[in-house]
Amino acid sequence: MQVTTKKLSDTKVQLTITAEAAQLDKAKQQTLRKLARDMRLPGFRPGKAPLHLVEKNANPNILQSEVLERTMNDIYGDALDQEKIRPVAQPQVTVKKFVPFSELEIEAEVETIGDIKLVDYKKVKLEKGAVKVTAKDVDEVVGQLQTRGAERKPVERAAKSGDQVTINFKGVDAQSGEPIGGAEGKDYPLVLGSDTFIPGFEANLIDMKAGEEKIFTLEFPADYSVKTLQKRKVEFTVTATKVDEVVQPKLDDDFASKVGPFKTLAELKEDIKRQLTGERQTQADRAFEEDVLNHVADKSTVSVPDILVEQEIARMEAEERQNLAYRGQTWQEHLEAEGVTEEEHREQKREQATKRVKAGLVLAEIADREKVTVTPEELQMRLQLLRGQYADKSMQSELDKPENQRDIASRMLTEKTIEKLVGYASAK
Repeated sequence: MQVTTKKLSDTKVQLTITAEAAQLDKAKQQTLRKLARDMRLPGFRPGKAPLHLVEKNANPNILQSEVLERTMNDIYGDALDQEKIRPVAQPQVTVKKFVPFSELEIEAEVETIGDIKLVDYKKVKLEKGAVKVTAKDVDEVVGQLQTRGAERKPVERAAKSGDQVTINFKGVDAQSGEPIGGAEGKDYPLVLGSDTFIPGFEANLIDMKAGEEKIFTLEFPADYSVKTLQKRKVEFTVTATKVDEVVQPKLDDDFASKVGPFKTLAELKEDIKRQLTGERQTQADRAFEEDVLNHVADKSTVSVPDILVEQEIARMEAEERQNLAYRGQTWQEHLEAEGVTEEEHREQKREQATKRVKAGLVLAEIADREKVTVTPEELQMRLQLLRGQYADKSMQSELDKPENQRDIASRMLTEKTIEKLVGYASAK
C-alpha cells in the first residue's frame, strides 16, 4: 500500500492511497465467502460451494461493489495508522482508479486533529488559594437558619423593613406599555430588605398596607443579566395582599437543639464552620484544577477543528434548552429576552466552545504521553458506586449500556489526567 499525504489546512488532510493487489485479493476472498453463505448451487450445501464457482455465479456488480467497499475501508484505516492521523469526521472519498480485483487508487479528504504543541506542563507551578471561614460567615448561616425558622404574624399596619409582604405584580415597558416577559408574579412572598429584587423595588413597598396598590417606575441596572432589560424603564403595578411581621427565634441553646442534634449554640456554629470549610475546600480544589488546566491549555498550541467546535456549541445549546424547559421558558422566549438571533446566540458561545475543545485535546495528548489509563477494574468499581446512588432500576440499567460506560470511562480518564497535572503544579 502506498500513501501520499497532502496538508490542505491546519486541520484537513488529503490522502492518496494505492492498494496492493494482495489487499484486493484478500477483500475478494472475504466477499466471496460472505456471498457463499446465501448462495444455493446444485450439489452443494449453503456455504460449502468452491469459491471459484461462487464467483462464476455471483452478480458481478454486487461482487465488485462489495470488494471495492471492503478494500477502501481496510486501506483507509491502515493509512490513518501508518500516517498517525487522528480523524474527527467521516472522510470524503473519491475513487480515482479501479480495475476490478487488481488495481485501486482512492483520494480521501478528512478533518483531523491538528498539531498539538504542549507547554512543559511538568514545570507549571501555581498557588492554590487558602480556604478561610470567618465568624461573620458562620453568623450569616445562623441568620439564615433563624429567618427560616421565624414565625410569620399577620399585621394590619403598614409594612416596614424586615416584614414579609405578599404581592401580586406586573411590569410593562414605561414607554410602550407592552408587558415585560418574566416581570409578573402572583402571591409572591417578599421579605423587605432582602435585596432579592432590582434596586428600588423593595423600597417602594415600605409603608404599603394589605389591599393597597402602588404604581412606580424603575430603571433596570446597566449590568442586568437579561440584556434586553439593561437600562430599560419598567412601570410596575404592585398590589400588597398580606403583610406579615417576621418574628425571629432567640439565638440560644434551645434554638440550636431545634435546628439539629446540638446541645449548645456553640456546637451548631462549630458544625456550620466545619461544613463551610469543607464546601470551600472543594470549591478551591475545583478552581485550582480549572486554573491549572486553563494555564496549560492557554500556553499550548493546538489547531482546533471547526467541526469539533460546532459539535461543542450544539452540546452547550442542548444543555441550555433543557435548563430552559425546566424553567418553563421556550427557546424563542430566551432568544428574545437576550435580544439576539439564533445565529448570534451560537456565535456568542464560539469562544467558550473553542476553549473547551482545546482543553479537551490538550488533556487527551497529556493522557497519551503520561500513559494514563482506566482499567476495567477501576471502571467496574465506579459503576458499582453509581449503582448504589440510584434506587431507580431504570437509572441503574442505563449504567449497563456500552455507550454510557464509555462516557463514564472517558470522564474517569479526564479526572486522572487532571490529577496528574495538579500533582505537577502543586509539587514544591
